[in-house]
Amino acid sequence: MGDSEPPSIRPPETITITVLRARNLKGSSAKADAVNAMVKVEFGERSLGESPKVDCTAETPAEFNYNATMSCTYDDPTALDEIAHKPVVLTVIEVLPKEKKQKEEKTVLLGQCTVDMLPLVKGETKHRHTLIVNPLPGSPMETLPPDAPRPEVDVLLSVNEPLVDNSQMNAGNLMTITVESLFSPPESWSVTGTQYAYAAALPVPVNAEKETPIVFANGMLKPGIDKEVPNKQKKWAVPATAQGNAIYIPDQFIAQDAIEDEDGDFRGKDDREHRTIAEQEKNRCTWNTERRSYLEGSAVKSFQDKIAKCRYWPLEVMRLPQPASGKGKKSGAVNKDDEGAVSFHGVAFVNLAPLLYPGVKRIRGAYKIHSYTDQALAEKTKRKMGLGEEAARIANNILNRSSASPGPKKGAGGKDDKKEKDVKKGHSRQDDSRRSNSIAQTHDTEDHDTHAKDHHDHKKGDKSSMITSQTIKSDAGSEHEAQAPVNLEGQQYVDSKSYIMFEIRLEKPLIPKRPPEELARRVAEYIPPRPLFPKRTDGAQRAVEDFHTQVSSVAGLVLDEFRDMFGDELRTDENITQEAMESRRQKLIYELNASGKYFAFKEQLKHSVVKIVREKYLKTTNFEDRQELQTFLSELYVYLIDQMHESLTKTLALEDQAPVPAPLTDSAQLKHFAREAEVNGNFELATKYYQERIARDRNDPSHWFDYGTFCLYINDITKAEECFKETVAIDQKHLHGLLLYGVVCTLQEKHEAAETFFEAATCVQPKSILAWTMLGLFYDAVQNEIGAEMAYIEANKLNQQAAVNMARALREEELAKQRVEHSESEASHKDDQGGLAPPTSNTLVPDIKQPTPPSSERGQGSARSSEKMSSARRPSASKRSSAVSERLEYQIIEGEEEGVAISVLSEKPPSAEKSHLTATDSRETTKTGRNKSDSNLSRPSSEYRRGSARGTPQLEEASEETPPREPTPVPTSSIYMQAIDWLLEVKAVPFTERALGHELLSPMGGLTAHYHIALARVKLQKSELKEAEESLNEALQFDYQNPDVWALMGHVMYLINDTTEAKGCYERTIDFVADASEMHSVYLRLGSIYLRDEKFQEAKNTFLMACKRSPSCVSWLGVGMACYRLGELSEAEDALSEANILNNSDPEVWGYLSLVCLKTGRQLEAEQAYKYAIKVNLEDTDLLDEIIKTQKEVGFGNPQF
Repeated sequence: MGDSEPPSIRPPETITITVLRARNLKGSSAKADAVNAMVKVEFGERSLGESPKVDCTAETPAEFNYNATMSCTYDDPTALDEIAHKPVVLTVIEVLPKEKKQKEEKTVLLGQCTVDMLPLVKGETKHRHTLIVNPLPGSPMETLPPDAPRPEVDVLLSVNEPLVDNSQMNAGNLMTITVESLFSPPESWSVTGTQYAYAAALPVPVNAEKETPIVFANGMLKPGIDKEVPNKQKKWAVPATAQGNAIYIPDQFIAQDAIEDEDGDFRGKDDREHRTIAEQEKNRCTWNTERRSYLEGSAVKSFQDKIAKCRYWPLEVMRLPQPASGKGKKSGAVNKDDEGAVSFHGVAFVNLAPLLYPGVKRIRGAYKIHSYTDQALAEKTKRKMGLGEEAARIANNILNRSSASPGPKKGAGGKDDKKEKDVKKGHSRQDDSRRSNSIAQTHDTEDHDTHAKDHHDHKKGDKSSMITSQTIKSDAGSEHEAQAPVNLEGQQYVDSKSYIMFEIRLEKPLIPKRPPEELARRVAEYIPPRPLFPKRTDGAQRAVEDFHTQVSSVAGLVLDEFRDMFGDELRTDENITQEAMESRRQKLIYELNASGKYFAFKEQLKHSVVKIVREKYLKTTNFEDRQELQTFLSELYVYLIDQMHESLTKTLALEDQAPVPAPLTDSAQLKHFAREAEVNGNFELATKYYQERIARDRNDPSHWFDYGTFCLYINDITKAEECFKETVAIDQKHLHGLLLYGVVCTLQEKHEAAETFFEAATCVQPKSILAWTMLGLFYDAVQNEIGAEMAYIEANKLNQQAAVNMARALREEELAKQRVEHSESEASHKDDQGGLAPPTSNTLVPDIKQPTPPSSERGQGSARSSEKMSSARRPSASKRSSAVSERLEYQIIEGEEEGVAISVLSEKPPSAEKSHLTATDSRETTKTGRNKSDSNLSRPSSEYRRGSARGTPQLEEASEETPPREPTPVPTSSIYMQAIDWLLEVKAVPFTERALGHELLSPMGGLTAHYHIALARVKLQKSELKEAEESLNEALQFDYQNPDVWALMGHVMYLINDTTEAKGCYERTIDFVADASEMHSVYLRLGSIYLRDEKFQEAKNTFLMACKRSPSCVSWLGVGMACYRLGELSEAEDALSEANILNNSDPEVWGYLSLVCLKTGRQLEAEQAYKYAIKVNLEDTDLLDEIIKTQKEVGFGNPQF
């Protein structure tokens, strides 16, 4: 591997740091206007050079134009990481004029600034900085007045080629880790007395195999009265030689988030008071440090996989002795003994799962600190050991090297101790290696053997020093601490409810988020086109229509009366004379007058006539002239007679009545509405929809079948049996009806009848994988092991054959394309070979289609060679991927054939003779009937030999060479999982559980994401929500990007009334690039949560998405409710009208229509909508109260007042 890497390593890239100019510098001499200055450029512990001395005045800047260079080497995996997190330190130095007899020039350090090279890591080739020069202690620039111009330096960073190419940019990522403050520390921590160093550490992946600890060593314990500024500037994790304010990163401040927007532990309302007291009154340990880490592609993948497998990431905190720096010998001895001793070892378990949310790049929150134990670490993070001792060594190294470390002032005696400790810790390396790895966080990814040995010895020494430090710490801690285990110190974090503010930010999300669709479109754009309904008419036309209706009604009543009187005569007398008809008319008139019905009919017509007079003729007052009255009555009589004839013509027309218009909803929509009601738990409405489908077409078996599955779901077995019986009666070959009738018989313990129907299903469709699998599951239920084994073997054969057929179809498509592209060359090839060309063509085509490699020929099809072959190839099954093209149901993987069938057969103890006989029989079947079944495709060798026996030996060579190009197809799912998917749809829970048990033991199955999803769906159907949640959590361990898992998790949380978690799951489901298999319920429930939370715009957009995919009354009702709450009354009315068209008996639709009409001042429509809402039993008391309140406000809408 080492020999092959150097040619692919990119040559080093030169980074140029150009110090352009400096302005507003102030020297130490108050009289002199000019300042003779120079700039020293450093990176880490390496000096990159010094600029020439240049004079600077108040008007004229110092034009340095000095270039310092450094190389970015790509053979070191930490080179880019080093550039990302270490600054270039610029030190501005004043050069004083020489005095007499002075050999060397005196210099004064004026100030420092740090140059951030992060833009180069992001792919820029040039970046310019204008940086403020921060005065150093004792610098004359400290006395500058606040309103004076600030000293500045212009710096240009440049490279010839980007440090990160496009492939690295796409695969890699930049992680920024910020450790802010530890709040509510243990009470034993004191800002007075013995001072300690405080460190935090966490592992970060370097590549696919290795992790490196990142240590934040500069924690400072501050009292509560020392308030922090609102805009806290971040510090460099490794400031190198920077001091004073230069240790802060330019223009990088700590973000402040609302508590409810955080991702940590202390987010509840009960924690607010504790956080307020801890952050305003108690001591705190502050870092406010940012550390960047460049992750290459393999490191990103490793980071992502580790989060998926275990969501918690350890962030360890600890207290360490200060590095040896005092002048006293006693102090130096104590520090030497205690160096590396870890006390108050705690750990915060940071949940990084939000980083796997599509589009999320940042998490930040207050994370609870627990007492560190290896057991707790293993339980939470699946890690065997922590970073304690290693982090302590790295922290001491940082504190010893950093001049800005928050420790006591430097003493003269600290130098030798530091060297001694460095040698003890294994740091005596070459200067270049020490320089390139001085960032203690990266921690020497290429340790030498000597270092490993020294580190091992050092760990032994640390154990003894830790025991000593525990005894020493008992003075500042509790009285019994010396006798307690080490983790009792960590327990003080728990007792104090300590927490640490921590942030991780990525340059780009781990899971990309798909671009959001246009969700702010108008409601009219989402409403599907439909025929316009005639508007309701008022006034004269409506009065005339009402008269027509009354005339038709009276005519019907008179006709009924006539039939009652003369019905018998009409049935017997065929030829009726005119006199008989006149006699019947007189009798009828007499009967109507004598019974009073004539007066009742006249009263019924009177109201409609009055409306015509008022609306059409506009006569509302009494007539003063009698002649005018007579003229009006004559005109009215003629008009009423004409309208009566027109109405009677329509009513008593002899021709056939106009056909009933087709319903607006078809069978598929009704089924969708029924499933929607079923998911919402409205079983009564679902029953109505299923029965309506049956009423429309009783001869459609699918209508009965769907209703039967619903009855099976609600555990109405008797009605389900009737439905499936009707299904089979209508269609004797209805496969699913046969199977489910067998299921119902099994549930009723009618095993003989059940076996009949299951076997009938296998006869109806003998190549149905589902039919054979269901038969096997039935045999399992009745303890028929032999029958079950037979059914499973047949199902596995069909499953394998289906994979072969799919692979063949794909190959045929590819060959067809090749034939079209090379048709001319093929034609010339046939002409050259003459009569031999057609056999070659005909033989080679099936050759390419065959999936079996030529080893089956060499083994002569014996059972022994087959077993060897299958056992040698079976390990490759664990490597197969579940990703597959949307067109294909099966994927192709080299070296796997009939793994399930062979494994099932191998469970029996067959003898060699029986095995050989079976193989021989199989070969004979192939020779005699190879064209009868497609299952013979697994043995193509005999076919090729017959083709080659005609005198073309070259063909056998071709047939020997071609098959290896064809990989053996493998089914993407087992027979049990295919049955499970269908059983979940038809709600056959007992059979689903049995199939899940087989899937768990299947060689192709086991604990997979698909298995856990199916198990969770079963638990949901059984309303076992806790178990369903557990199964979904297991599924997320396998596939955290599966939208179906998050959708089901949202349903579980919704059903247990945890709407906050449900909303998060639903939003995550929608944000995935791929949709869940069932999105309608996700949209509806998420929209209802938004309505409940009064996020009406989000609710509107969500319901509109549901309407776009599969509109229903509920989805349009949601749009209407959201638009009404937003004040968009026109759009609300449109949406509610759509909902009313799909279901005109929904009380909430009528209720909101009434509200809309009240708001828009339409009295008649408001009253009608309110009347229908009451008629269809509106039970929503809040909506009723709102309607009544609005009616009182507008003064109309309720016919009762």
